[in-house]
Amino acid sequence: MAASLSPAKLVLLAVHCAVHADVASLTTLAAHHTDVLRKDLLLRILLTYLPETLPSSHYIHLLQALETGAFPPDADNHVDCSSVEGLAEDDAAKKVRKLRLLPLTFSETLPDVSEDAVTQFLRRRSYKVDEEAGLLDELPALLLPFLDHSPCIRSLLVSTILPLLRRNCEYYPNDPIPYTLLAFQELPDQVAVNFLLSQTGAREADLPLVGRDLRGLVAPWLFGERRWKQRKHTSGTVEDMPSSEGAEEICPGWDEVLRWLNTQASNKWKVAVNAIQQWDGPGDVDLGGWGSAELDDSQHRLKKSYARAALASAYLIPEASVDALEGAYDIVARVAKLYDLEAISPLSSTLAVLPPLTEQIPEDIMLARHATHMRNDLLDSSNILTSPTDASVSLLQALISSAHILTNAGCSCTIRRAGELALLRDEREQKAEAAKLLRSISNAGPKTDDKFWIKARNEILWLRDWGAEEGWSSDAVPRGIFSQVKREFLEVELLKALLSGTRYALARSIYEDAPDQPLDRNVLQDTIYATAMTAYDNASNPNRSRGGLKRCDDIIKAFPKTIQKSSPQAKRIEALLQATHSLSDYRLVLKQGEPFTPVVLRVHSDPISIISKILEQNPKSYTQLHDLLDLGSHMVDAGLTSRNNSNQDESAVYHLTAKRRITAMCIGAALAEDDFETAYSYVITRLAYTPPTTTTNNNNYLPPDDYSWKAALQAGKHRIVRHLEQRIECLATALRVAPPQTLQEIVNAFRRAEEELEVKIREEEEREDEWDARGDAIRGSPLAMPAAADEDAAPMSLFDLSRASVLSAQKNLSALSGLQRSAGFGRLARVASGGAIGGGGGGNGNGSEAGGRSSMDQPPLSVADSTTSAGSADEDGTGKKRARKRDQLREAALGSLVSGE
Repeated sequence: MAASLSPAKLVLLAVHCAVHADVASLTTLAAHHTDVLRKDLLLRILLTYLPETLPSSHYIHLLQALETGAFPPDADNHVDCSSVEGLAEDDAAKKVRKLRLLPLTFSETLPDVSEDAVTQFLRRRSYKVDEEAGLLDELPALLLPFLDHSPCIRSLLVSTILPLLRRNCEYYPNDPIPYTLLAFQELPDQVAVNFLLSQTGAREADLPLVGRDLRGLVAPWLFGERRWKQRKHTSGTVEDMPSSEGAEEICPGWDEVLRWLNTQASNKWKVAVNAIQQWDGPGDVDLGGWGSAELDDSQHRLKKSYARAALASAYLIPEASVDALEGAYDIVARVAKLYDLEAISPLSSTLAVLPPLTEQIPEDIMLARHATHMRNDLLDSSNILTSPTDASVSLLQALISSAHILTNAGCSCTIRRAGELALLRDEREQKAEAAKLLRSISNAGPKTDDKFWIKARNEILWLRDWGAEEGWSSDAVPRGIFSQVKREFLEVELLKALLSGTRYALARSIYEDAPDQPLDRNVLQDTIYATAMTAYDNASNPNRSRGGLKRCDDIIKAFPKTIQKSSPQAKRIEALLQATHSLSDYRLVLKQGEPFTPVVLRVHSDPISIISKILEQNPKSYTQLHDLLDLGSHMVDAGLTSRNNSNQDESAVYHLTAKRRITAMCIGAALAEDDFETAYSYVITRLAYTPPTTTTNNNNYLPPDDYSWKAALQAGKHRIVRHLEQRIECLATALRVAPPQTLQEIVNAFRRAEEELEVKIREEEEREDEWDARGDAIRGSPLAMPAAADEDAAPMSLFDLSRASVLSAQKNLSALSGLQRSAGFGRLARVASGGAIGGGGGGNGNGSEAGGRSSMDQPPLSVADSTTSAGSADEDGTGKKRARKRDQLREAALGSLVSGE
């Protein structure tokens, strides 16, 4: 029946079969009516009316028959023509004219003359199936039989359908790309790449799948013909790309992949590290068995750009952690392997061996201007730091190893920071970073592991020159992140760290016992002293057997060959330790609420004054005069009283001054606690024999004694009546050791003491008279004692007693040799102000006589009178002389002055 149908009715019948998906009838019609149902017409009918939901397997044989023109033998099936048999020819023609068959080519694009009708149909059919039915997963069954039919089909299937199918249906079905196949194919390359990789590495659990995404999504997508168009110049001519690297111009999508990789390195470095570790670049592609990948010359150049982006990613990692640095090192090792560069050892081996990398890094890559390449133009072909060469890989290996050493020691350092230190060569920055590293090692490192310290020292020295060997040229540009730091500085800081960590034996073996000593002897000595004093200053306990003082002592004793016990500095430190340890026996608070610390003693402007605080805060501590004098002596020996280096004569001066001052402090403390007896004993035994002012060999006068006479005077003024005799002795001592200009005050004290003594004598006389009267009353016969009465009637005054004492003492005291005999008090005042009596510092004898008189206005007594008065005797009935209390007092005072030399 179909053979008798007109062409119009045949067309309508074919449309009817297509609408009802009657592929068998269509095949029969196509096989027997090729003159009417031409291949292009039949394909347009299929494209327009064949249901999109129809499985591709139902009509694929028809397409293959149309392609080859050879229909199967069974293409003689009965065709139902009832749908068109009743139509008139005119109506059939009208209906054919009304058919709106879809074209095989896109009207908005120029037809590709190289594509045949089947290829065009397959493209349009693929778009319709996805757009109308959403059956993207049905397209492989449609296109795979025609994979080798046309490059266009193969490109569509591999570079567009395969990535989109995997992205939406296999890898991330819960988050598909919201575009149809046609819309996705028409997206700009940068946008398409971002959609394909939008979920890559988004979760921590997906990190092992980053390489899968790049291999299965990006790599196939890059094989599309549209990705590799030739560049059209402004002149309108089409030229091949130059042989130089130009990935941005060849494939903007690939450039976007590289930018994505660098972005991940900056934000999620683990994604970038896993990407480079798991993906070998554009040649590493998974086509799902739909063919093989072969890179042309242009695509081969992508390998270099991929290596450049990988090196750039290492510089962009912002995190300063051990894991991040290890990931960056893996990137470098991967690039060296992919680009057939010299292989580098694993990071653990590099850190253990610390290989010499200096010779592998040329001078032209170590220029300061290249520091900007770590931040800008990382993907540019002119960037020497990211160019995949042995030099750039060696530099990055050295930078990562350096940053790892710093970070592992507690000083966080990124690769970029290490690069700036190495390239800019700022000495101050390098020295600050080195000091920070040494402090961190000293604070956080184990105190008892010598292996740790040996390794730390080797690493620090390696950071200075990256393992430069002995024969390396000294004229070359320095390498290393500490290249501008002198080795002496590093060795000094290392020694300080070892001593602070109590690794004394190790420090001695390296810096004192080693045949090739790293430090000069003077530098070594200065470092030892400085470290010892740092330990002292940080101490909180003044006991030398504990804490910082013990460390200070141990540091000095740890280098017996370098620090001799006889050296002046060692003696001063030993004296300082002894002085500080002595303070541990007392309660001492210099500021309210702040306990005493050793550093206070060392920086105190007047360390001797600390002893006064001890006397105030420790009752009865004045009785330990000998210990306090030793303490003062240690302070002087430690150089605390004189900050410069004093010679032997000057040291003796400071010792004498400290002794006088401490003795005076103890006398004052004893008097403050009403212990006059102890104060009196100190005055008599410690001050009475104080040597006068002398001169040293260099003709420098000793400083005047401004402490002894004040202490003696203070004791003489003590208001205790029962000790008048001792007070007078104290005043006599003050008179002997005081400088001339202070005699007036002492004389005034004498007068007050005389007045007190006279009152005491009168009271005693009254008691004696009362006692005598009682005795006479008892015996019944009063006794007359005219001699005694005469003697009592003219008692010797205290000034007469003093004058007589002075006259007797001038035979023994050289300081009183200028004293002239005088009959009145005015003469005594002149002698006192003239300095004959004072023994504390050679006076000039210019004292005022009137000033002496102003203190006393009693009439002068002649020597003869005073002698006669003092020498008159009181005889009892037997003719024997009776010694009076006044005579005993006079003799005691005179004996004190005469024997005071």
